Amino acid sequence: MTAFVSAYAAGLMLSAGLIVAIGAQNAFVLGQGLRRDHPVTTAMVCSACDALLIGTGVAGAGIALTAHPGMARLLGALGGVFVIVYGVLAAKRAIAGGDEGLDAGVSVRGRRAVIGGALAVSLLNPHAYVDAMLLIGGVAAQFPAAARPAFAAGAMSASVIWFFGLGLGAAALSKSLATPATWRIVNAVTAVTMIGIGLRLLHGL
Repeated sequence: MTAFVSAYAAGLMLSAGLIVAIGAQNAFVLGQGLRRDHPVTTAMVCSACDALLIGTGVAGAGIALTAHPGMARLLGALGGVFVIVYGVLAAKRAIAGGDEGLDAGVSVRGRRAVIGGALAVSLLNPHAYVDAMLLIGGVAAQFPAAARPAFAAGAMSASVIWFFGLGLGAAALSKSLATPATWRIVNAVTAVTMIGIGLRLLHGL
């Protein structure tokens, strides 16, 4: 039992450390929460996608990527380009300003559009594969096979706690934070962080 608890805690802490940093998913979840635009649906989709990638990585994809450095470098390069482009777009929004629907504090898009956006930032983002499959999957390989499900469960739990906390927390504070200035700050911080992450990924290749 102690081994399973230790594996669960290790997965929880590793995933929490990776997910807290601002990324495409976090920026999207935060924005949906501030707009009160289906934050629960957004958190559910992002959590489910993370669970899928983490499960795949722990099941062996992480080990396979580690054994093929070329594929790992390709994912790193694609991830770097993806987050840099995302950061540049955020920078353009920060410069342009505007409330982007925040003043209304209500849903501004249909549920299907929100689900599509959440799927895009989760599954079309190579950086997510680097974190969930390569890093988490690689660390999971260090645990005995019997303890890996507990490690995966811990990593998945961190995603669920974080995304729901971020989305619902932003929604709860949206009335006081729903201003053009707040959205400009969010976009500026997102831009700087994302471009920095992208450059670091490309530099490490």
